[in-house]
Amino acid sequence: MARHPTKSADQAQYCVMKAPFGCLGIETQLVDGSLMISSIDYLRPSTPVTKPQNQLAKEAVNQISAYFQDPHYQFDLPLKPAGTAHQSKVWKSVLDVAAGQTTTYGEIAQKIKSGARAVGTACGANPYPLITPCHRVVSAQGLGGFMKEDAPGFYRQIKIWLLKHEGVL
Repeated sequence: MARHPTKSADQAQYCVMKAPFGCLGIETQLVDGSLMISSIDYLRPSTPVTKPQNQLAKEAVNQISAYFQDPHYQFDLPLKPAGTAHQSKVWKSVLDVAAGQTTTYGEIAQKIKSGARAVGTACGANPYPLITPCHRVVSAQGLGGFMKEDAPGFYRQIKIWLLKHEGVL
């Protein structure tokens, strides 16, 4: 799922930082004259690190590093508008779940008058993991999936790490 866009007319820039569970890719993009985060990707530990090329990317690296030191750190980064109306409702609800807490797909579904599977699908499509903390959404029977689960369980292991970091597991 990693993207490595080249510089183009939209002036997207991509950097990669180390994370305790692998690496994070951070894409910034100029949107209507404002620099915004356009995606964050969970990447394998073998991904080469690349330095941030603009002030927003540097700030994102600083804030994410602060979260790795303190799981209660509050992000304050401009995010490029993304997703459908339904996805936006799900992601907005997820922002209400504090570090150290979890909710279920069904609880969010009930809150926004949707279905649990649709909530899970929206969480899987979240372009801003960590900042919009879909890792705090679990199934009623356990941990649940995470980001269109891959066979070896890389994304699931990230979810477990994040929940442990926040004191849930």
